[in-house]
Amino acid sequence: TAAQRALDGEWGKMPPAKRSELLYKVADRINQRFDEFLRAEMMDTGKPVSLASHIDIPRGAANFKIFADTIKNASTEYFDTVTPDGQEAINYAIRRPKGVIAVICPWNLPLLLMTWKVGPALACGNTVVVKPSEETPSTATLLGEVMNEVGIPKGVYNVVHGFGPDSAGEFLTQHPAVDAITFTGETTTGTAIMKNAAVGVRDVSFELGGKNAAIIYADCDFNATTEGMARAVFANCGQVCLNTERVYVERPIFGKFVEALKAKAEGLRRGDPFDKATTQGPLISLGHREKVLSYYEAARRDGARVVTGGGAAKMDGAFAKGSWIEPTIWTGLDEGAKAVREEIFGPCCHIQPFDKDDDAIRMANDSPYGLATSIWTQDIKRANVTARKVRVGITWINCWFLRDLRTPFGGSKQSGIGREGGLHSLEFYTELTNVCVKL
Repeated sequence: TAAQRALDGEWGKMPPAKRSELLYKVADRINQRFDEFLRAEMMDTGKPVSLASHIDIPRGAANFKIFADTIKNASTEYFDTVTPDGQEAINYAIRRPKGVIAVICPWNLPLLLMTWKVGPALACGNTVVVKPSEETPSTATLLGEVMNEVGIPKGVYNVVHGFGPDSAGEFLTQHPAVDAITFTGETTTGTAIMKNAAVGVRDVSFELGGKNAAIIYADCDFNATTEGMARAVFANCGQVCLNTERVYVERPIFGKFVEALKAKAEGLRRGDPFDKATTQGPLISLGHREKVLSYYEAARRDGARVVTGGGAAKMDGAFAKGSWIEPTIWTGLDEGAKAVREEIFGPCCHIQPFDKDDDAIRMANDSPYGLATSIWTQDIKRANVTARKVRVGITWINCWFLRDLRTPFGGSKQSGIGREGGLHSLEFYTELTNVCVKL
């Protein structure tokens, strides 16, 4: 009700330039309170300060500025019209806010992914009701304080805390006052939300699961590839939708690559997340660790050769009860194995050799998911041919997680619906109305 009142009131009528000015103030205030947001994010997630201070909080603030600029520069269509019988008119399109947006957020990048949705939603004149993960509620609450401090009208940004099924998440997605739903998380949850959204035929934007593959050709820059793949597999303890869990390596460098990635995995430093030297934090929870360990065990049962890791990691002192886990690499699994087919969301990967380009492409595409891939080669023509054949939403060539926030972000197949980023976000958060003026 508060969100609807705000939509019908000052916020919905506010000029885009004024909304953009306020969103810039939100970003600036996040940066002024950087240390508070950083500590809250780290306490909720356990991620290392080196990661949270470099990615999570800066990007969380930047998202507001990106979309504040995007809405000011958004264009629509205009046509001079002459009909077959000689009538003349002009046709132009206007953008209207879609309404009250339900924003369902994940726990892996809480502030970053929440503002990735809230930023464009507010820039377009919508109001939002945010349901953060029950695992990571703090930064969504802090953002509410910031909204009040900079003068965002009451009811524009709303937060509800709770769980998913039979709780706040389910109730929110069923509420008849919600006009559209945006969600990042597991595919199974997305399916349940879609069923709720079907009542009332409401729009959805989903970024769902992934089982991302990398294709590594023998002519790659080996050292750069090894560095890049270590990040792609192990960053944020494997808890990023874009992490790589399947690695296909051209046979001449297969053994060398396996040993090099093993060295990277064993060189990760577990410890106090507030220590800048720490490079691996814990998993989000003990429950999630049990899930990841069940996949480690399934891989063993199916005949995997564990190259390194494969179990829970032991820590001493204050960290002894944490959800620590070993970064894990295995080879030798059939492509139909459970650990190869299903998203694990942990610091692990399956490595498989290939002999022909088409074999690597076939294995990369043999997945119900289609979020992202990376291709590693010094032959740019070969890279582009491969990129055209791999059916995913995002392809990196000789890099991973190098992002321009104006570009389309999203997956194909069971990895999502729609695209986010820059002008692409506006397509979801606005309705287009055509206006025809007879001359």
